[in-house]
Amino acid sequence: MSNEHQFRPKKRLQRMMRLMARIRPQSIPITYRSNRVVLLPDGPTFFQSFFAALRTAHTSILLEYYIIHDDHTGRMLADELAAAVSRGCQVALIYDFIGCVETPSSYFKNLARQGIELIPFNVPSFRRGIRWFDKRDHRKMMLVDSSTVFLGGFNIGDEYSGLTGERPDFRDMGFSVSGSAVKELERIFLETWSMERSGALELQQELKGIEDSPARGRARVVIVSGGPHHRRSYIRSAYLAAIASASDEILIATPYFVPGVRVLRSLLRAARRGVRVCLLLPARSDVPAVRLLGRSYYGALLMAGIEVYELERDILHSKVMLIDQERTVIGSANLDQRSFHRNFEINCIIDNNAFGRQIRNMLQKDISVSKRIELGVHERRGLFTRMLERIIRFFGWFL
Repeated sequence: MSNEHQFRPKKRLQRMMRLMARIRPQSIPITYRSNRVVLLPDGPTFFQSFFAALRTAHTSILLEYYIIHDDHTGRMLADELAAAVSRGCQVALIYDFIGCVETPSSYFKNLARQGIELIPFNVPSFRRGIRWFDKRDHRKMMLVDSSTVFLGGFNIGDEYSGLTGERPDFRDMGFSVSGSAVKELERIFLETWSMERSGALELQQELKGIEDSPARGRARVVIVSGGPHHRRSYIRSAYLAAIASASDEILIATPYFVPGVRVLRSLLRAARRGVRVCLLLPARSDVPAVRLLGRSYYGALLMAGIEVYELERDILHSKVMLIDQERTVIGSANLDQRSFHRNFEINCIIDNNAFGRQIRNMLQKDISVSKRIELGVHERRGLFTRMLERIIRFFGWFL
């Protein structure tokens, strides 16, 4: 074995520990052990498991979602929540007011009539001052019976569940966690509830202590919760720590790529030290301005040897980073300034080789049907496009 390979794991560990310390002010983030993590790689698979868990809930269901549509999937959710209340479950929902602005108010009034406790997140007002107007709850999370959590990038709607019957759908992924990490996720939900409504939400059944919980799996999980109420971006710090820890490969899929100087610099450094860096980005987007802004970074990435692919078949909505085929950063946060600084987000860092292999196989499958961006072709884009990219960069912070 060469000296380079002998020292690489040690250097990687040192980088990881040093940078992860930024996520929490005084200590390294807590690693929750003995978790069972299940990948739910597409809309139909995710929502099948999601609704199955709802139907078996006995004591409590806690939901926190950015978008809930009043379509077939949204009405299925309403029916299952009402059924859960009728059999004695406590159901509480936090939904983002702006994210659900197109959803009729009658939808949420009907939920309230069924006995579901509701909070709209950040209803526009001057209660917190004007700087809070664009703060959003971008999380996607459901906790069932204080034992299983569903996370990822899926909102509640037919375009996410695959029920629209037409292309393009949103290409997304989710996962479930059961085990010792659930307690922290429940604490984060209750913290947000208390932030939006005076008085804590009293659950019908307290979460079992970690020490009394049976071992559920072999995955180690770190929870990274970010929001504008924090003094620094823990979401960005977690991404930087993961990138800095890589020694072989970084695979990233994100729908909105506005990385900022620090993340961009970290990716370029990884490429310079011989790490394979591969980005999967959307060829078409529900926010075209962000796609145009993301493409303005291609030149620097491609010249550094970073691979860039664009998914054309569907609208990419997955938010995942895989480091060295073993550590996965996955959740609700995009690789953009809004997720770093102005959204409430939830990411998990999952340290498990089996889960990492599943993520890699899935990403490689998506990459195989995507278009690779070549530097020569990218540099021949027109003057008008270049001008638009420069103009839109001035507004990158707000997108």
